[in-house]
Amino acid sequence: AKCLETIAGKPVKFLPDCCGAEVEAACKDPEPGSIILLENLRFHVEEEGKGVDAAGNKTKAKPEDVTKFRESLAKLADVYVNDAFGTAHRAHSSMLGEGYEERACGFLVEKELKAFSKVLESPKRPVLAILGGAKVSDKIQL
Repeated sequence: AKCLETIAGKPVKFLPDCCGAEVEAACKDPEPGSIILLENLRFHVEEEGKGVDAAGNKTKAKPEDVTKFRESLAKLADVYVNDAFGTAHRAHSSMLGEGYEERACGFLVEKELKAFSKVLESPKRPVLAILGGAKVSDKIQL
């Protein structure tokens, strides 16, 4: 929050969670121009639907808990903007924008899509593509 305050030039309120009644209340009617920074969503198993507990055991979120988590996230703002191109394909709770009438992509996603369009529609030859990721078998098909 301190780094963001320096960049923004104004106070930033940090909330130690990203969902639940306290967070919903803090985000319900903020002062115009205020900045609220939430804790990382990935600390909740409901974000990805699965994870590991404190002891390192695999765990899976209950469907009703995922629904409750997503409903809480939807109460935090009026508009959902996804600016995480690298994870936009994932069905994580924060990626779906469930519960929002207004959804959009951000400027970073727009920049990535323009770069892809350039390469796919009018590439400057020669073309070199470097693909990375955990699942090589998915990339080989390209």
